[in-house]
Amino acid sequence: MSELSAHRPAESSAPLHELIRDRWSPRVLDPKAEITDDQLRALFEAARWAASWGNTQPARYLVGRRGDETFERIYATLTRGNKSWAGAAGALVLGIAVTRNEDGEPMPYAEYGLGLATQNLVLQAVAEGLVTHQMAGFSPDAAKAVFELPEGMEPLVAIAIGHFGDGEGVDRSLIDRDTKPRQRKPLAELVFGSAWGTPAL
Repeated sequence: MSELSAHRPAESSAPLHELIRDRWSPRVLDPKAEITDDQLRALFEAARWAASWGNTQPARYLVGRRGDETFERIYATLTRGNKSWAGAAGALVLGIAVTRNEDGEPMPYAEYGLGLATQNLVLQAVAEGLVTHQMAGFSPDAAKAVFELPEGMEPLVAIAIGHFGDGEGVDRSLIDRDTKPRQRKPLAELVFGSAWGTPAL
């Protein structure tokens, strides 16, 4: 599987820090490689130190390692397509936003806070030599039920964490997805200046 490579740097119009340049979301994972306690701790410490509105820290996580009960319960909430590859992850994580405070009032920017924390987590994973794949393809209702989540806890993302695999025994469609060119819209379509639609850069 020589076409597969864990190193697929982003092509950018300006130099990027290697953690950003090298982050991508593979599906071909090593089903035998394990994640250490130190690596997991580093990922969640990175998440803990993310910015949040008023330092409210709305991000919460459930984590299971391959073979344990929590992993299997998270795996059971995934869509069929994600189940086809995510079982090879070293760990599965559910990212949960605390959407109400202790008084039952709405927590401003909770989803944004979870997003910031999770981005810290995935970038720390790059630093640890790991790969991650964030998934919208799971059932929040099933997650709430199986983990008996309290009111105001909203599961928003599932995350597979592991080591890049060699592709042996992996479905060809997954290899094709992990080898196709990485693409993003140009800055001219994203960043505007004097008027909406007028490129700033």
